Amino acid sequence: MAQISINPERLLQDLHKLRSFGARGAGVVRPAFSEADVQSRKWLMARMAEAGLAPSMDPAGNVFGLHPTDGPALLMGSHSDTQPEGGWLDGAYGVIAALEVARASLEAGGPAIAVVCFQDEEGRFGPLLGSNIWAGGLSLSEADALCDTSGQTFGAARRAIADVCTQDFVGPECFSGYVEAHIEQGIVLDTACEAIGIVDGIVGIRTETFCFHGEQNHAGTTPMHLRKDAFQGLVDFTHTLKLRLADIVTPSTVWTIGHVQLHPNATSIVPGEVTFTLQWRDGSDTRLDAMRDMIHAVAEETAHSCGLSVSRSGFFSYPATGIDPVLKGKLHRSAEALAPDQWRTLPSGALHDASNVSRHLPVAMLFVPSINGISHNFAEDTVPHHLVLGAQVLAASVLA
Repeated sequence: MAQISINPERLLQDLHKLRSFGARGAGVVRPAFSEADVQSRKWLMARMAEAGLAPSMDPAGNVFGLHPTDGPALLMGSHSDTQPEGGWLDGAYGVIAALEVARASLEAGGPAIAVVCFQDEEGRFGPLLGSNIWAGGLSLSEADALCDTSGQTFGAARRAIADVCTQDFVGPECFSGYVEAHIEQGIVLDTACEAIGIVDGIVGIRTETFCFHGEQNHAGTTPMHLRKDAFQGLVDFTHTLKLRLADIVTPSTVWTIGHVQLHPNATSIVPGEVTFTLQWRDGSDTRLDAMRDMIHAVAEETAHSCGLSVSRSGFFSYPATGIDPVLKGKLHRSAEALAPDQWRTLPSGALHDASNVSRHLPVAMLFVPSINGISHNFAEDTVPHHLVLGAQVLAASVLA
């Protein structure tokens, strides 16, 4: 079979063209269904058609470029929507790398490659929403009722694609597997001066909201030993939890108290209530469940010792995702051939659309370095050589 040779200049030109939709300084502002997002999807569909693919957009806004021949194709892609203030490569790299590999394969008479650009991976209306709808995790009617932070519904937002959404959902039976290229969004590859990362698992995530209820009182006249200080409960909880989790977690496990609301949040009032989110991530669902049990136990113990009560709400769970050994093996061999001693296997600490696609298809992922590990930031960047090399490894894996 002929070698699939990508065109580096064409790859980088397409990446920078996609970057122009919603460009803001060095970064991009292209939330799902924004004007910039819709225009970029129309441009992408035109590029797919020029490459010889059959473009379509489903009712959720997911864009597919289907191979013209019958039979299942290998699906590659990612997403192109961004955070409210995002970098130019998060998701976009995987879409354009997939387009270049599919185009090069068509030019060389190679295997059938299809391309996908999922919608709203960044969670304007819900995490990994476009791929979740496509995979059947959420119905379109359920998704239509979801709201963004401004109160706009997903159903109202997707009216922006009414003129280009002429196709129904593409079924997973059209594809044999899914490979997603992405920037690492972490520091491992950049610190190690390595060029390629082959993902060996995508972490699972658990998130829950907690509230310690105490007694609001005067900050000057309430003795310390009589206080029911909700914020002090949070301090004690955090300290105790760190000690207790030490026997459960691994070096790759992470947990974060990321959003805190103190009530009444006044200088001279003992806080009567504190609401906070706790998120924990790991590659083992068993460990995640054990952490949840420990977190709940420590919250109850803290409430009791501090004279408080505790409530929980909004539990959210995404299971850990396994990587297909056959697809991963192909990426291994390609990385060793093209980047000997410059690649490694590593877990993904972030969720990706591959997590949803894995419900129907075998999946694999490839990472390229993020300079200084920066992502979800206008400063996000990757050296061009690594962008090209990642696409070359993808292309070589098709023939592995």
